[in-house]
Amino acid sequence: MGAVAVILRVMPESPEVDIEALKAAIREKIPGVSDMRDEPIGFGLVALKVATVIQDEEGATDGIESQFLDIPGVDRAEIVDLSRMI
Repeated sequence: MGAVAVILRVMPESPEVDIEALKAAIREKIPGVSDMRDEPIGFGLVALKVATVIQDEEGATDGIESQFLDIPGVDRAEIVDLSRMI
């Protein structure tokens, strides 16, 4: 097996969620986060694009999405890009 680079869009529960605190919680709870960027959505809502590396094994993508859902303030997390690392 190899490693897979995954980019997820993480949506906060509301515009009132403290984005900096959410970023800190993500870095603390999700191993392998290599980059995180703000993505303005509208009406004050800011999503996060999070890049991380996971092992290429069955169910790994479902597992990473559910890890994000366990973080307070996260409404949903969806994979927007996935690529195998060489």
